[in-house]
Amino acid sequence: MSEKADTASLLRALGLCAKAGKLIFGTQQICAALHQGKPVFLVIEANDTSASTHKKLTDKCTFYHKGIKQVQADTITLAASVGHSGELAAVGITDQNLARLVEQTI
Repeated sequence: MSEKADTASLLRALGLCAKAGKLIFGTQQICAALHQGKPVFLVIEANDTSASTHKKLTDKCTFYHKGIKQVQADTITLAASVGHSGELAAVGITDQNLARLVEQTI
């Protein structure tokens, strides 16, 4: 399968997570959820985030022992795949089974 097809499968899986209401949107909300101990099983980050955003997400996920994956989609594509307009640097998946499904598509 090509990289483009893999990315399309991943974005469809993220759309499913969004429809199920199992996503946290944005860097600040993800960091707050991790700090509060809310369930975040996997963080998906766009490939064009700034260095400071990437470091913030990576540091938080490392500290709280959560998985983080940077995908081959920019912030606009990531936002569109989950039904948001504009840009979206990252999403956090709050369901373990859906996180497993997304990991399988990566």
